[in-house]
Amino acid sequence: MSTETAPTADALRDALERRIRAVLGDAVTVSEPTRLTGGASRETWAFTVTDPSTGRRDLILRRDPPGFEDPQRMAVEAESFTEALRAGVPVPELVDHSTGHGRAAAALGSSYLVMDRLPGEALPQRLLRDDRYASVRSALPYELGRVLARIHRMDADAVPGLAGGDQVEQLFAMYRGTGIRLPVLEIAFRWLRTHRPQTERDTVVHGDFRNGNILVDDSGIRAVLDWELVHRGDPMEDLGWLCVKTWRFGSPLPVGGFGERADLFRGYEDECGIAPDPESVRWWELYGTLRWAVMCGHQANRGLVDGEDNALELLAIGRRVAECEKDLLDLLGLGHDDAPVPGPEPSTADDLFGRPSATELLGVVREFVRRNAAGGDPQAAYLSRVAANVLGVAAREAALGPELRTRHRKALEAAGFDSETTLAKALRAGTASADDPAVAHAVRQAAAARLAVANPRY
Repeated sequence: MSTETAPTADALRDALERRIRAVLGDAVTVSEPTRLTGGASRETWAFTVTDPSTGRRDLILRRDPPGFEDPQRMAVEAESFTEALRAGVPVPELVDHSTGHGRAAAALGSSYLVMDRLPGEALPQRLLRDDRYASVRSALPYELGRVLARIHRMDADAVPGLAGGDQVEQLFAMYRGTGIRLPVLEIAFRWLRTHRPQTERDTVVHGDFRNGNILVDDSGIRAVLDWELVHRGDPMEDLGWLCVKTWRFGSPLPVGGFGERADLFRGYEDECGIAPDPESVRWWELYGTLRWAVMCGHQANRGLVDGEDNALELLAIGRRVAECEKDLLDLLGLGHDDAPVPGPEPSTADDLFGRPSATELLGVVREFVRRNAAGGDPQAAYLSRVAANVLGVAAREAALGPELRTRHRKALEAAGFDSETTLAKALRAGTASADDPAVAHAVRQAAAARLAVANPRY
């Protein structure tokens, strides 16, 4: 982890200009950078370079949050761009990147990439709902299959430092590091270990190929973005990750919300001559759902670190583990209990704190934040919407929490456990099983309770 101090927002333009002039020439000028919304793991800034001889050029800066740098990963990502272009994968042109903890990284506060800003849309909600993309949506699964096949034709040996290894065990190590102990996740890890697919392929894996990281315009796919999780391994991992329910954003269609798996598989086979194995893709889809749950827990832990300026978004992501639990139960065929929502909140007439209740206070603050989310700075508006959602979670927990905790404790006692952590450890050790109806009910009840608070509309 670097100890370099990041430049302030006001100083970032000057730092960028010094660095870009070193690459593109002393005549260029750099506009004030604008922080873009989204992206919990990295900062994204848009800015414009003007050259008197060649004109204007729109660029993007992707930077590790200062204090959370990973210069090795950033260097691997930069090398991946070069090899991707050679393999015919659409990616932005890379203008500059840091090579470690040297002067280039220090100049911008942490490890970074600078690339062209291409025209197009990456926001999933717009891609899935705007009429502008209606004509291209149905063709995207086939095209996504073809692009993935090109990624998997990349020469893994041409990307120095590209890591591999057992993805399940690496994810399990990350899971243990979060401190989370949830029965559903333990059941999923056990299932993955006992149902591993066989593969002889070892390719470049993008690692985050999904709706949200694909740039699209009226003609189709313009670029594949965000290569920070690139590694080598089973190429079916990318297909499974693309089909994870989280990346459908409310659509019932499995491939990023755009269409059907059959079209994705057909595009892949037409491009490289290899037909994907549906069962292998399903295994990786379950792995991807578990992976997102662990990543949510990891991001929440980051948000609890003092000085983390993105704490609001990171902590909000932590409660999304509940969505993954439901998805995992469905994929594992274990079913799920309906969200156990108790009745109306008891009267506060005789309550120590009286009216308004905590739920009522949180509700009015939430509405205030929601009303003030529109207009002004896009980043502030985005975070205001996140804050409104967080207040909703807190209000539901205040109202429903006492009754849900009582039900949770009774379900655990009926299964013979004093805590959910004890149950999770027993499932890991094999001394408890989801085949036991009392255990299965306790697992489902807890997952449904968390979802009722985190996102009852999921």
